[in-house]
Amino acid sequence: MRITNNMIMTKADANINGVKVILDKRNTQMTTQKKIDKPSDDPVIAVRSLRFSTSLSKVNQYYKKNIPDAESWLEVTETAVNDMRSIVRNVHTLSNQGANDTLTQDDRKTILKQLQALQSQLYDAGNSDYAGRTVFTGFRTNKTLTFMADEKDTTYSIEQPIEMKEMEEYRYYSGSVKVPGDATEVLDTTSIVNNPYTEHDYYRVRAAYDNISVGNNGDVVGIPYKNAGSDVTQTLNVKVYETELDWENATGMVIGDDDAVLIEETGDIILGKNLSSTMKANRAVLDFSYTKTGFKDGELRPEYYYNCVKTADKGAPVNVQYDKYDENGNTIGYDINYTIAANQELRVNIEADQVFDSNFIQDINDMVAAVSNAINAYDKVQNLKEMKAQMQYAASDYQTSLDKWIEAANKELDYSNNCLQKIFNAELEKSKNYEDRLNLAMTDIGCRKQQLDMTSKQMSDQLETVQDLQSKNDDMDLSEVVLKYTAARTAYSSSLTAAGKLGDMTLLNYI
Repeated sequence: MRITNNMIMTKADANINGVKVILDKRNTQMTTQKKIDKPSDDPVIAVRSLRFSTSLSKVNQYYKKNIPDAESWLEVTETAVNDMRSIVRNVHTLSNQGANDTLTQDDRKTILKQLQALQSQLYDAGNSDYAGRTVFTGFRTNKTLTFMADEKDTTYSIEQPIEMKEMEEYRYYSGSVKVPGDATEVLDTTSIVNNPYTEHDYYRVRAAYDNISVGNNGDVVGIPYKNAGSDVTQTLNVKVYETELDWENATGMVIGDDDAVLIEETGDIILGKNLSSTMKANRAVLDFSYTKTGFKDGELRPEYYYNCVKTADKGAPVNVQYDKYDENGNTIGYDINYTIAANQELRVNIEADQVFDSNFIQDINDMVAAVSNAINAYDKVQNLKEMKAQMQYAASDYQTSLDKWIEAANKELDYSNNCLQKIFNAELEKSKNYEDRLNLAMTDIGCRKQQLDMTSKQMSDQLETVQDLQSKNDDMDLSEVVLKYTAARTAYSSSLTAAGKLGDMTLLNYI
């Protein structure tokens, strides 16, 4: 076959372009240090690179976003639970002080102020939030655990299960002494004789709230209940009184052995001797339904603890259903789960009913009331003693009457101090139980944090592994690409030199 000069030059141009393509490829590789510039350069490497990029994106999401978020949530929860535990321990310390029978009036006032401060701190801890999301309210993180202001016209219909095994002995008092306001009242001691200060010991269980409504004053209302292990629904009939004073005026605070009363003002269900013994032995569970209108700043929102319906929101009619228990009585969980690894989720939240409930708040309220009653009783005695020292009451008949008033007031003071000591003694055991509950929550949080730490370590190792594999798949060794680039540049330079010499050669060189 005859080879012409034109064919040689065309071939040379093609060779030069081929070398330039290689040189461009090596130049791009040296600049980017990547094996390919586009998928068509090497489809196998391209597919692997996409897979590694997808894996790396997922691991980065777990390691740099989800795990730190979960860790922060648990840290905030742990701090809040620890604060609650400190509050419970402080209450235990105050209970130990209050159980002392040598308290002075200043001691009582100090304990009262500390209890009120602890109440406020408990509410603050319950409303702890992470980045604006409340940590104890399940997935309703835009809502606070407690009411943040007084809502006089807000109404809930509440269904509260009450276990009779939680029944406690409680002391009620009738015949409170009223300090006489003038000389006529000083001489009138009939109230002391006709309405003596008396104590009554009964067993009770409590609603979660006070100032509830179940019927009219004097009504008999049936509360359904079941004994443990039984599917048979029975009815506990209770006599309803709006206030303890109504109960006192109606019966003198006397309950038959097989009877029960309900005080709407306090939410107390009080049982007679035989009835309380039977229901406690049978471990009965009441299905107590009631209406609560008006909530104070700091009171717990019912929806986080009970099945309930909000029927009025700040006076406006509504109908919002909240479910905390299913039809079988099992708690419905509102979990917040974070995906911290492939096919691995971690629950980061703890709901309010797992760490504390209204019982602890009601206990503090009882303690506050007991201390306040003791303070008031002491003030009555002091006021009466001061009256006795006044000139206007120097006559013997006034002195004799005031002695009777002082005797009655001292009896009230003795009973009040005794009640205070009894309540504080009972709280010593209760506060330990509350602390155990919080310790269990702390242990749960610790286990989750430990799981999170282990997963974080695994994700860190996996991130490093995927990055290394991607680097091996995508990246070129710099020394290798420099050598290849140098070889391509040399080849390109040589091809240009060779082509230049070919262009200079003609037939005239051989004539």
